[in-house]
Amino acid sequence: MKLSDFDFDLPDTLIATRPVSPRSSARLLVAKGDTLTDAHVSDLPDWLRPGDRLVLNDTRVIPARLSGQRHRLGAQGQTSAGIEVTLLDPRADGCWGALLKPLKKVRIGEEIVFSDTLSAVLDAVEDGQGLLRFNLQGDDFDAALAQAGAMPLPPYIAAKRPADAQDKTDYQTVFARNAGAVAAPTASLHFDQALLDRLAQAGIDFTYVTLHVGAGTFLPVKVEDVTTHKMHAEWGRVSETAAAEIAATKAAGGRIIPVGTTALRLIESAARSGEIAPWEGETDIFIYSGFTFHVTDALMTNFHLPKSTLLMLVSALIGQDRVRAIYDHAVRHEYRFFSYGDASLLIP
Repeated sequence: MKLSDFDFDLPDTLIATRPVSPRSSARLLVAKGDTLTDAHVSDLPDWLRPGDRLVLNDTRVIPARLSGQRHRLGAQGQTSAGIEVTLLDPRADGCWGALLKPLKKVRIGEEIVFSDTLSAVLDAVEDGQGLLRFNLQGDDFDAALAQAGAMPLPPYIAAKRPADAQDKTDYQTVFARNAGAVAAPTASLHFDQALLDRLAQAGIDFTYVTLHVGAGTFLPVKVEDVTTHKMHAEWGRVSETAAAEIAATKAAGGRIIPVGTTALRLIESAARSGEIAPWEGETDIFIYSGFTFHVTDALMTNFHLPKSTLLMLVSALIGQDRVRAIYDHAVRHEYRFFSYGDASLLIP
């Protein structure tokens, strides 16, 4: 497989920078067998069967983007300069791994002030990331970050506009529980409580798992032979309850339908033995053509970037030629693409 096999032309006008409202009014392209049907997310109960199980990622996005001032005391007195920080992951020693822009301008031990209550010191630099030690921990840190931070919008949105207060609602699922992601499980953004209620009334079951989506989800693939690409690692958990629910549905003949590639990658990580089992840890699973799916029967997902690992995952599930037909249809019919865009329901 070559990287160029996963390229396609996408008009810039189809890249969504805001979601539709209400959430479930987004369009849904249903690919079932050889047919394509234009629908809406609100129609989802019509396409599922009683006994099917949707697997939802309940990670919560933190407001990980910070703007601050670095302060340095020199021969000319104290000087200040602006710096942009994107938090990536908490470390065991209490520091946060972070992207700093510009990293080269910041010295070890230098303070960065983000607000009247929140500041950090650069503890170290490793692998192109800064390690920041904040002045607050626990609930105090969470409260200060909520005030000072902005939602970490994907690069293709951030290039067009800054994050604002509306994104703190829009870029969060209605069932977000466990804080830790720096990117949203975007297929789940289409669900509102009314749709969840209608699905439950239709006999559709739900299982919640947690995968803290990292900024690496937006990293481009830079190798032409895609099988040599190294995936970023993300922390996830499939509880005993979640594993039991999925196993019971499979045994009863129901379908397991992850909502989003993050949920799919997690449950397949927990099922590499051939059967789903409780699981917790970091996964760097890379799914491309030839992958054996042990639990996934269908997938609800947004429309993905050209040459992305997510597009490769979708191709592994339903076939590369089928993906081309689906994406050609989506472009021709002006579906909205990427994180704030429309969705597809892929039933092999």
